[in-house]
Amino acid sequence: MPSLPNQTCDDFMSSLIEIGDLASWSLSSAKPGNGIQQLRDNNSSTFWQSDGQSPHTITLRFPKKTKVSVIDLYLAYKIDESYTPQIISIRSGNQESDLEELKEMQLTEPDGWVRIPLSPREIADNFFKDAM
Repeated sequence: MPSLPNQTCDDFMSSLIEIGDLASWSLSSAKPGNGIQQLRDNNSSTFWQSDGQSPHTITLRFPKKTKVSVIDLYLAYKIDESYTPQIISIRSGNQESDLEELKEMQLTEPDGWVRIPLSPREIADNFFKDAM
């Protein structure tokens, strides 16, 4: 199994780069004015709001296999309690039909940035092409 370079956690986190622009994004549904643009605009007062039945999904498709180390989400339960996720599932695969769950997180009234680090094993064993 490949391993990560020997570095401290701080060194590792400071070496991360934003790769969201490399992906094609899609949503399970969205209310008008609360879609991908609002999800990705770096403005904490705008947000994605689903307009359909569960499960609510955000799907990223990368043009080639891509290593993902950390996923950061900004969640504001106090502002949007009925739509704030309680469970986050991270999945990867070569296409939507073969996605495998890498990690599931239970959230309780999250308020602010939620960091979802993938373990060295998850990083080494799974490169993302389609991710959900």
